[in-house]
Amino acid sequence: MDLQYIGLKEINGPLIFIDNVKDIGFEEVVEIRMNNGETRHGRVVEIQGDLAAVLVFEGTKGLSLNNTTVKFLGHPMEIGLSQEVMGRMFSGLGKPIDGLGPIYVDQFFDINGLPLNPVSRKYPRNYINTGISSIDGLTTLIRGQKLPIFSGAGLPHNELAVQIVRQAQIADKEGESFGVVFAAMGVKNDVADYFKRSFEEAGVLEKVVMFLNLSNDPIIERLITPRAALTTAEYLAYHHNMHILVVLTDMTSYCEALREFSSSKGEIPGRKGYPGYLYSELASLYERAGIVENATGSVTQIPILTMPNDDITHPIPDLTGYITEGQIVLDRDLHQKGVYPPVGVLPSLSRLMKDGIGEGYTREDHQGLMNQLYASYAKVMDARSLASVIGEDELSAVDKKYIQFGTLFEKHYLSQGYSRSRSIEETLNLGWELLSVLPKSELDRVDEEMLNTYFDQDKANKDFKISDRVKIQDVKQEAK
Repeated sequence: MDLQYIGLKEINGPLIFIDNVKDIGFEEVVEIRMNNGETRHGRVVEIQGDLAAVLVFEGTKGLSLNNTTVKFLGHPMEIGLSQEVMGRMFSGLGKPIDGLGPIYVDQFFDINGLPLNPVSRKYPRNYINTGISSIDGLTTLIRGQKLPIFSGAGLPHNELAVQIVRQAQIADKEGESFGVVFAAMGVKNDVADYFKRSFEEAGVLEKVVMFLNLSNDPIIERLITPRAALTTAEYLAYHHNMHILVVLTDMTSYCEALREFSSSKGEIPGRKGYPGYLYSELASLYERAGIVENATGSVTQIPILTMPNDDITHPIPDLTGYITEGQIVLDRDLHQKGVYPPVGVLPSLSRLMKDGIGEGYTREDHQGLMNQLYASYAKVMDARSLASVIGEDELSAVDKKYIQFGTLFEKHYLSQGYSRSRSIEETLNLGWELLSVLPKSELDRVDEEMLNTYFDQDKANKDFKISDRVKIQDVKQEAK
């Protein structure tokens, strides 16, 4: 029976309340018809007895308490998908906005995803090459991993997101295909235009599916956007055997929308005003990354979030760190030095990289080299702190070598430019060349066999050239 309800009990912000409802479900899609014939849509967000709260996608402006007709459609929100989504651009609700018309729909899918048996998950192996040394060499992105980027206001996370989308690729294997699902939430029009223009100019748009939610769009669309993007990624990965990289930016905008939505429902706020279920909401998104048994494809996530006031203990980065397998932290001091990308080495880590690098994946020396670069850069920080107290001239000869290494490491390893893409071989070789600044006795995180194979002792005792062809006189001047 096609049952419709006439009249509303209450309108509160983006919510409408209907009483005396029966046999409806949570997150059920609702069709709302106004007195002038206009149709809007929403979904059930709360049920208390026979009272239902519905979040209206297009907003509640113009709705009437008396003449509004509500029809419950009997199913959760779905998105129609096919392989034609590749190279297309959609709104946060999954509607085409690129002027190319509707797509041919192969099948409809619930945006919340299908339940996944944890036992069916496979442990992530192998890596995705981003072409960025500070990521590939030190915080390697493993296929099927969720690795967030912690940024801050004014830091170049948008540029980094575009560079990752432009350069990312998997190891070449027969029968494997790679694609990117890019979702932007709460971005301004100029930022959205920047994303579109950058992908078009780079010639990668055909491998990208874009979901754009603008800052002036309704908040409910912001809550739907990452779910629509992840559903698309799961469809391409598990139905068409593709390896999909999902880039979600900015998760802080998503959480702000969730806080506003929670406030409109009159819920008791938690930390910083965010709802108490923020953790489970984030987990419902992040945990959709992974590899499933009997499926060739995979879903890898890079959520990007801006930390309010650069506070890594803020609820959003704090909870994200609990759920994900590491983080890449952008450093404001490096950014002010002109380093791009300004990846902070010491607070960044990838917990799964140990099982996706090394022999058979990258190169046998990768793990040891990464450990040594971390340890050496940590000593650089100690030497710089000491130099700020006693002066650099009073440092020991070894500490001066570490100061020299740190300067070169930041200029030539961390900073590689927006348009430069390095292979994993280039990244590893550059790491060894930079370590040749230090005495061999200081390299205690690499076994003797690796040192004999990759460390050039002669470079430690005479002039050398790094991959960027820096002359030795420039090296000495930088060290001073």
